[in-house]
Amino acid sequence: MPSKVILKMHTSIDGFVCTPDGDTAWIFQHMDDEVIRWEVERLWQAGVHVMGRKLHDIMAAYWPFATEAPAEPMNTIPKLVFSKTLAQTTWANTRIARGDIAAEIALLKQTDKDILVHGGAAFAQSLSKLNLVDEYRLLIHPIALGSGKSCFDSLVPMRLVSSHVFANGVVALSYSQ
Repeated sequence: MPSKVILKMHTSIDGFVCTPDGDTAWIFQHMDDEVIRWEVERLWQAGVHVMGRKLHDIMAAYWPFATEAPAEPMNTIPKLVFSKTLAQTTWANTRIARGDIAAEIALLKQTDKDILVHGGAAFAQSLSKLNLVDEYRLLIHPIALGSGKSCFDSLVPMRLVSSHVFANGVVALSYSQ
């Protein structure tokens, strides 16, 4: 059975993944023990973590030195970063892909473990436009930003697969196409 491409994004209740200037600090005020446990369980289910260069740069500067629960799966599980400009990475278990996104994802899908994509708005939009996402895993935070960047820039019909409400008001929704 081929693996699934799962795009995981944190969003505000008004659908933004960051402020207009890219700030995501608002996410961390809702990352309590319950949400972190849920996240870590799902991180371990992935066979590879996929991201674009911008998010790679942020994560590669943080996770290798972090000690909280998500650090182990983030550093242990192989990572693939899509970039035409990144010359090299020092983040362990990370490979740079410079070619066709669809072809690379097709190769990854031949494995038996899911592919967890960590967004960035532009990278998420690219994958969605190419119809490469099998499941959208959205963590909706109880905050409205008023404006910002969305992981969607076109119509994407979906059906709800699962939902989970956390005590702090965050809601995890999983959708498939």
